[in-house]
Amino acid sequence: MPDTSDDDLHAPATAPWSRAIDVHHHILPEFYLDELARLGVATILPGVDRPTWSARGSLAMMDRHGIRAAVVSVWPGVPATLEPKPAARFARRVNEYLAELVAAHPGRFGAFATLPFPHPDLVLAEFEYAVDVLGLDGVGLVSNYGGLYVGDRSMDPLFAAAAHRRTPLFVHPTVPPSTGQPDFGLPASLYEFPFETVRVAAQLLYNQTLERYPELPVILPHGGGGVPFYAGRLACGGLISAPLADRLPEDPVGSLRRLYVDIAMAGDPHALAALRSFAPADRILVGSDFPLMPEHYIRDTAQQVVDQGGLSTEERHRLEHANAEALFPRLLPRHNERRDGSEHGHGHRHGKDV
Repeated sequence: MPDTSDDDLHAPATAPWSRAIDVHHHILPEFYLDELARLGVATILPGVDRPTWSARGSLAMMDRHGIRAAVVSVWPGVPATLEPKPAARFARRVNEYLAELVAAHPGRFGAFATLPFPHPDLVLAEFEYAVDVLGLDGVGLVSNYGGLYVGDRSMDPLFAAAAHRRTPLFVHPTVPPSTGQPDFGLPASLYEFPFETVRVAAQLLYNQTLERYPELPVILPHGGGGVPFYAGRLACGGLISAPLADRLPEDPVGSLRRLYVDIAMAGDPHALAALRSFAPADRILVGSDFPLMPEHYIRDTAQQVVDQGGLSTEERHRLEHANAEALFPRLLPRHNERRDGSEHGHGHRHGKDV
């Protein structure tokens, strides 16, 4: 049977991509939002309009933009304030939904699992179930869980398990844990998120996480946030405090350049210049930030990257899909055979929009 990778996509001639894999694609199932509301979580992000989401809507957007497949995440995942058992139940329900979504649309979706932080034993148990049993493609994390940042050494058991399987970790920023901080009447995502990503990168660097777990793929969204601009500054710890020199890897900036980044919200000339200077061609991935960013902005960002990113033919090939295929083997074209009998793998099972 034919696959859904190239000719079968039928992307419009105006699409910025032709067969891309989008690694930064949010989903907001109704059961997830209902459960958050039941728990008293009024919004996933204060000050940000809540978009509607459906699998049909994601697939339609993907087809309009020339996106062959998307690796989706339920953001921000399980609230870190939950007690262990409710957190574990919530994470399991999310992950089983993700597995159903992937199975219902072969070749179109992969998924990042949600884990029940900050409960370490449950985190490892759910990681093993989500990856080894459900077959999910990676793990979606937020930058901090009530002040516990992803780069902390207490995360080492998860890092070790993920490195052993070469399971990608997608680390999306969230609201910082500080209280009483002036917000200027603006949502934290507007200006704090890039600094959250820098905080994670600083921990990974000074804990030498990537040196201790060289097989661990870590993806930072939004062009790496502030990391491309701050990489050289982050390497200066030993100049500021001599003992910090012993905590740095031999090549600090080179260590940071091993991180993967996506292009979401990084298409303006200044951000794009920093991104292209910092990230090697084999570390850049397509990311849309759909549906939290409007579709016209997503299209403009992609077109700016294509038109102004100085990409060679080989670099565009890597960006569109080859880099992601190396991280997510499920999405290699040979695995994308249609198994549900629908024209593009868009079928729905049991009448559910999954």
